Amino acid sequence: MPEDFADGSWIGLFSGGKDSSWAVYRALERGLSVDRLLTVHPEGDSYMYHVPETRLTALAAESMGIPLVDVEPGDLEAEGVRDSGRQGDDELEPLEVAVATLDDELEGGVTGVTAGAVESEFQTSRIEGMCERLDCDLFAPLWQADPRTLAESMLEAGFEILIVQVAAAGLDESWLGRTYDADALADLEALNEEYGVHLLGEGGEFETLVIDGPHMGRRLDLEYETEWAGTRGRIRVTEASLE
Repeated sequence: MPEDFADGSWIGLFSGGKDSSWAVYRALERGLSVDRLLTVHPEGDSYMYHVPETRLTALAAESMGIPLVDVEPGDLEAEGVRDSGRQGDDELEPLEVAVATLDDELEGGVTGVTAGAVESEFQTSRIEGMCERLDCDLFAPLWQADPRTLAESMLEAGFEILIVQVAAAGLDESWLGRTYDADALADLEALNEEYGVHLLGEGGEFETLVIDGPHMGRRLDLEYETEWAGTRGRIRVTEASLE
């Protein structure tokens, strides 16, 4: 990944979770012009995307003051784009169409996209391929970084992070709605030793939502219920607003 990037419009691939939020935050810190956020709303489980509570990205984007582009579940039937037949590529197609459309609409086109990938070759290789085809850069500041260092950096920066879904051994219902803070990180380190739980939840072991941070003007205020199904669960937001 190049040290310097060209001036122009950047697209933040954005789920509302800590990793994609950190990528956008770091891009803004570097002075990159993040002119749009783009959220894919998958139906059911996804190989490519964060799933729970993606509808809250509209509020998060409003708090950040950056226009949001939604890619809806029906758009996963997009036609007229590359179809390699590999697992997960179908999910990439509507994202690529959306970025290509923005490339046509934004003055000067799309210079690059931000991504919150940490260790997933599956996701990163596909986003890299998309960027090559669209002739734009990729800013992936979390890629292959030390998980604990990343987590500590997020907390030191002032990110307020909520755990919204869990699906791994050692993570019980008490983790739903828990704040991802220094205490949670210490508990996750113990679970990493015992069960191999990743400190950042890489691979969908747990999912998060950033409800406040230095890049946000107003905090998200949520009311929610919890749903638990034996070995996994999630929160279900019933009310959401900006404070």
